[in-house]
Amino acid sequence: MDYKSTNIEEIGARIELTSFTAGEVTEFHAILHVKPQGDVFEGQLSRIQQAESALMAMPELAGATAVFKRYFLSDATNQVPLINEKNPCTTSYIQQPPLDGSKIAVWLYLQRGTDVRNMDESTVVAHNGYQHIWTMGLMNSTADTSYMQTWKTLFAYIDILKNFNATLEANCIRTWFFVRDVDTQYNGLVKSRRECFAEQGLTSDTHFIASTGIGGTPADPKALVQLGSYAMTGFEPEQQRYLHALSHLNRTIEYGVTFERGTLMQYGDRNHVFISGTASINNKGEVVYVGDIVHQTYRMWENVEKLLEEGGMAYDDVMQIIVYLRDCADYEIVQKLFEEKFPNIPYVITLAPVCRPTWLIEMECMAVKKADNPQFRNF
Repeated sequence: MDYKSTNIEEIGARIELTSFTAGEVTEFHAILHVKPQGDVFEGQLSRIQQAESALMAMPELAGATAVFKRYFLSDATNQVPLINEKNPCTTSYIQQPPLDGSKIAVWLYLQRGTDVRNMDESTVVAHNGYQHIWTMGLMNSTADTSYMQTWKTLFAYIDILKNFNATLEANCIRTWFFVRDVDTQYNGLVKSRRECFAEQGLTSDTHFIASTGIGGTPADPKALVQLGSYAMTGFEPEQQRYLHALSHLNRTIEYGVTFERGTLMQYGDRNHVFISGTASINNKGEVVYVGDIVHQTYRMWENVEKLLEEGGMAYDDVMQIIVYLRDCADYEIVQKLFEEKFPNIPYVITLAPVCRPTWLIEMECMAVKKADNPQFRNF
């Protein structure tokens, strides 16, 4: 794993980059930040685009192609119309303001050594018999409730998967649900997802899907829910394993929600771990350290560490981290804690309330590690 941080002083921007190579394929995660300089959004957008151009011009990214991109915005409804996205990869725009005082941050996932193309609202990566299907920014604003918007969005996604001879139950690896006003709209999402999943064969007797369900405002003022997802075809069931860390966490179904804590995907040359949104919770499903942002952060780290360990990994294998805070006033404390613990890993801290009001912080991450699994094809 290689980590690199580049400050571009002349434009007031920073590139945080992780790269990993095994076999024929290199993966990159980059998080782009701009310094708030009292400029309006167009100025910050221009600087983030210059940072992206600088990223793509780095020698180590020669031949790399963007797979997906996520914009973290301070005012999605007004800012998205100003973004002239030149990169054709699947992209999500979500109002989760970066808490460094800027109006915009960007997370990019890129690969080299694979065939990347765009089809059916998705970016599709083909290599070695696998198809990796990344689909971002799905929503349906024709319904009036989060329940019905979730239902319609999920079934629109199921129709997309059919184009790849894939199903939600057999092929979906990871989802993100962004919810407008999570304190009031999350329950509708949970109920709709649970009922849709049951209809698709996703139950406590089978499995669920690694996921983050978090506060986030779509650009469409009528949209209450936005979905992003990652699915795969061409893999054997034995390549996928779910992570539970039952010493520290309980099964989510015990408190009525339907997602896996984490997922391990195994290939001949590497393993991937996808850690779901994880907060300060114990193995009884209880929020711990209520009101204490510092100790909630420590417990959150401990929970993620146990999930990583179950997948055969550690924090040294993490490629990127997204941090969600309920209270922007906690930013300075949390920023200092993360800076000390993770001086190299790219991360962004955003304002995004967690699904329980007493959870002050949540994080998610992706990790990768070299492996020798001769029973499986390389990535």
